[in-house]
Amino acid sequence: MDQYLTPQMLLSAYCQGVFPMAHEDGRIYWYDPDPRAIIPLDRFHVSRSLERTIRQHSFEIRLNTAFTAVIKACAASAPGREETWINDDIIQAYTRLHRLGFAHSVEAWQAGELVGGLYGVAIGGFFAGESMFSTVTDSSKVALVYLVEHLRRRRFRLLDTQFMTEHLRRFGAEEISAAEYRQRLGQALLTSATFG
Repeated sequence: MDQYLTPQMLLSAYCQGVFPMAHEDGRIYWYDPDPRAIIPLDRFHVSRSLERTIRQHSFEIRLNTAFTAVIKACAASAPGREETWINDDIIQAYTRLHRLGFAHSVEAWQAGELVGGLYGVAIGGFFAGESMFSTVTDSSKVALVYLVEHLRRRRFRLLDTQFMTEHLRRFGAEEISAAEYRQRLGQALLTSATFG
């Protein structure tokens, strides 16, 4: 277990806008991107085709029933994602955060099998989306839609996606400056929301 990945260190880092990633050499590096990618909860965009998939109820969505399985699936290499920043130290650290009630998983199940999902960290009205995986088309997208709806219901203020990708841009993700991010983070941390 990396000495810098204690629950206290992780929570302190997130409260300052910093998060860890493992490199190929096994070492943990800390990141504070500028610009920072977020998904505005009030401007989240769902495509018509994804809406159709959701209406078909192809997936059963569960919260926090298979956290370690989700993070391990996110760590596994996949086509187009041969390298991963999630190593054993990261898995142990976030599983410990999960047991303490700060890290959460949103899971997509199909016929009793975990086929997609995501995990992240919640503090106050702030949620940091860490990673997602999918073994069935649209499973992680449906999990993301569920996450956003859940965060809205729970009156969260900030959904941090850290880095911009084309995948996230289609959902309405946008980039803001580190200074604006810190301001929004501060407001979100003061919000008395709970993930549940």
